[in-house]
Order: sequence, then C-alpha cells, then structure tokens
Amino acid sequence: MAVIHANSNAEFMKEVLNATGRVLVDFWAEWCGPCRMMAPVLEEFDKTYPDIKVVKVNVDEVSEPAISYRIDSIPALLLFENGTVKAKTVGAMPLGQLAKRLGL
Repeated sequence: MAVIHANSNAEFMKEVLNATGRVLVDFWAEWCGPCRMMAPVLEEFDKTYPDIKVVKVNVDEVSEPAISYRIDSIPALLLFENGTVKAKTVGAMPLGQLAKRLGL
C-alpha cells in the first residue's frame, strides 16, 4: 500500500476515522525539517507493516484534524484503530524507535 495524503477534512474522515483496522497518521508541514526527515521512515514503515495504512496530513492545508487532536508539535504520529487513537509520539526518529513508541 502507498502512503496516502489526506488533502481535506472529508478525506481524513474517510481514510482515518471511518477506516477499519489500524492507520498511522503523520501530522506534518512543508517547512518542518524533522517532518521531511520522517518521509523515508514512513515509506519504510509502510513496507514493513503492510497491514497498517499510512496517512499524511499537512497541518497548514488541513488544520481541523490537527486542532481536534491537539497537535502542537510536529511531526506528530498518531496510531488509530477503528477510528480511535491508540498511541501517539512526536518527533523524528528511526523506524525501530517509531515502532517501539507505537507499541508494535
């Protein structure tokens, strides 16, 4: 599965909140260096955990979900299961550390 970009509140609702199973959401922004550093890690995550959908949300373009989930630092990575947040971590990190912080 490829990394999905949710470019609207409707897409966030469809891809994350209404999704069955687990979804890793990356709240990021273009100007954020650590966010850009996470891009290849998320591509690797997508390949390593094919059963977990990866969705990126640009907080400058789609702010409502970031406000709803009180995202005040980016990159913020939230693991949802059936529309409910199960784990959260903030900051750039390698794949192994990300998986550990998410309880995978």
